[in-house]
Amino acid sequence: MKPGRLAVTLGSWRTALRIARREAGRARRRTALVLVMIALPVLGLSFAAVSYDMAELTRAERMDRQLGAADAELRWIDVNPITQDAWGEGSWPVEGDPVPRTRPVTADELQALLPAGSRLTRLRRWVPFEVRVDRKTVSFDARAVDLTDPLARPLASLLEGRRPTRPDEIAVSPAALRRLGARLDEPVRTVDGTTYRVVGVVEFPDSLREVAALRPEIPSAPPGVADENWLVDLPGPVDAALADRLNARGILVSARTALPGRDEMATGPGLPDAEETGNTLLVGGLGLLEVVLLVGPAFAVGVRRRRRDLALVAVAGGDATHLRRIVLADGVVLGAGGAAVGLLLGIGAAFAGRPLVEQYVMQARFGAYRVFPAALAAIVAVAVLAGVLAALAPAWAAARQDVVAGLAGRREPPRPGRRWLVLGLLLTVAGAALAAFGATRTTPTGVLAGVVLGELGLVFCTPTLIGLLARTGRLLPLTPRLALRDASRNRSSAAPAISAVMAAVAGSVALGVYVASDDARQREAWQPGLPPGHVLLQRTDGPATGALPPAGEVAERVGAVLPGATVVPLATPECARPANPKDYCVATAVRPPEQRCPYDPVDAGPAAARTDPRCVRPFRDPSDFYLPAVVDDGTALPALTGAPAEEVAAARRTLA
Repeated sequence: MKPGRLAVTLGSWRTALRIARREAGRARRRTALVLVMIALPVLGLSFAAVSYDMAELTRAERMDRQLGAADAELRWIDVNPITQDAWGEGSWPVEGDPVPRTRPVTADELQALLPAGSRLTRLRRWVPFEVRVDRKTVSFDARAVDLTDPLARPLASLLEGRRPTRPDEIAVSPAALRRLGARLDEPVRTVDGTTYRVVGVVEFPDSLREVAALRPEIPSAPPGVADENWLVDLPGPVDAALADRLNARGILVSARTALPGRDEMATGPGLPDAEETGNTLLVGGLGLLEVVLLVGPAFAVGVRRRRRDLALVAVAGGDATHLRRIVLADGVVLGAGGAAVGLLLGIGAAFAGRPLVEQYVMQARFGAYRVFPAALAAIVAVAVLAGVLAALAPAWAAARQDVVAGLAGRREPPRPGRRWLVLGLLLTVAGAALAAFGATRTTPTGVLAGVVLGELGLVFCTPTLIGLLARTGRLLPLTPRLALRDASRNRSSAAPAISAVMAAVAGSVALGVYVASDDARQREAWQPGLPPGHVLLQRTDGPATGALPPAGEVAERVGAVLPGATVVPLATPECARPANPKDYCVATAVRPPEQRCPYDPVDAGPAAARTDPRCVRPFRDPSDFYLPAVVDDGTALPALTGAPAEEVAAARRTLA
């Protein structure tokens, strides 16, 4: 564009923006309506963006919550030398496979590896803590740490009472205190018979859930069950020599600053999922379309009331481009105004509602008060775009209006647009086909894309549909006939309003159908694990809490709760104790070779695989590739299967 042409264009836009600002002051009610409709979604989006940004902790904030007042955190994870990243978030052996440490760490062992004058305190962030509440076993997040130590004191804020000083004292979070139904200085008994006294109420900023703080003197959990960390106060900085010496013994180091000579791990979000990104864009596009359709009638009414002013501009030498810019400037001004109002309200609501979001949504304290500039700028741009798109159709209508009719104040009859009807029908058919194709392939992106195309097609068809309805209105009573006639005369404002309602209903129906179909699919895929009227009691706490009661006592207890119930004991096979507690082992049933499916269970396989009885899965869920095993002589078969007597007899003969 030539400099002179650019100056003329900019001058034309400045004039159009001044006219739009003056018109906004004249039509205050219509302006307020448009501002509210644009500001509301901006308010919600800006509230979410600011809350998200405050919830995302910076590196310094995360290290403050992890280290407290310490200089570093040590974790003795292996016995062979390791290499780690700069922040202690990952490690790998220098050579060979990792050899995990199975013996508990003592303070003297660590003290011998640290410089003189170092102080340390033990911290375990995950320890078992189960209590009986209302005749149920409830598990709490528990941490073993000396909250009276200056190194660990910043990890939790004292809200009431005092910090634990004895092994039989604990401090709990407000949520845990409510769940326990206890008060300060009252005893709490765990499922293993240990009694603790609640002496304080504390708050860990990283978790506002039910948390209990125990003293570090409690017995250590079996190796590999609970993590063991040490907070260290050093006389100097954590240099490369100290980190190398500790890594050589298999100790992972986390410090407030990046360790020199180490690379940082890629901890960013990475590339977004293509399907998730597509769904987000489509849902955002539906929301933008809804806002445009809701705001569009206000601009159409404004153009109809200003048709004489626009005709005077045309008489004074303004061409169609100038008329379009004047109407589009309304969208720019009101879109920017609505974005500014929504932005201020959203930021204020995020700051004011921060405690509620922390407590009931995130269940963790946020970082510093801050905003999300990039996201807020994108929200403002989308809001202005919505205003411009809402004014686009009225702008084209204003540029095509008859000047003489505008000066005389006459209304022009609406011109039928066959091409818009054809385009709308094509988009509707294409959208329906795409949605049906996506439904057959179980792809939400295809279904959403079809819904968007279908709604756009219906929007283009709406003006013609209004005209057809108006022609058939003579068969209706007087009141609806007048309403249809008025809607037909004012299609520029009626069509977007009807399209907005239609889009909302279509989107809601599509969402409801998708949810209902998914629920029906899940119900169809569900398969009971036991016959009706049967209950399986399983142990989930592991052998660490002691042996189970005898089978007779279990049957007696079950009979007290379920009179007349038949109790059949079951035994499950277990692997021998592994050399490493972290090794995973599971015992499953194996089919005989002649009964095994000869095809790959992961791939779809040929058609013969679907008809081969050896390839019929025992479960409908395709992720179940193994059979759970129990040890039984056939006594429990009727209770487990509910099979007829002849089938049970055949199964018992097989087990014999």
